[in-house]
Amino acid sequence: QVQLVESGGGLVQAGGSLRLSCAASGPTFSTYAMAWFRQAPGKEREFVAHITRSGTRTDYADSVKGRFTISRDNTKNTVYLQMNSLKPDDTAVYYCAARRALFDNTLKVTTDAYNYWGQGTQVTVSS
Repeated sequence: QVQLVESGGGLVQAGGSLRLSCAASGPTFSTYAMAWFRQAPGKEREFVAHITRSGTRTDYADSVKGRFTISRDNTKNTVYLQMNSLKPDDTAVYYCAARRALFDNTLKVTTDAYNYWGQGTQVTVSS
């Protein structure tokens, strides 16, 4: 099993930047595909970004493409989400998610594809 702990959320003005981190426990981090999701008040949790086990491929929701960058450091058991040009619509609780991807490293955008979740970190963008 893997445990995930997010950090880096906060309050930022529109146009600003934040960098979220997700630290994972356990020695097998490199066998997990990782993703970020977010959930705004009254809305369903939605896919934001995905990264494969080795970090060679990344995918993004259309709403964040060109503004957000997902990356990972397997030596530090950490995945990051760099968020630039933030908008008020980006306000949400951001969750890190992991799924074991030994045999299927392809993009998954639904919440039911992920076995492990962090507790979430709040991101608030003021206008």
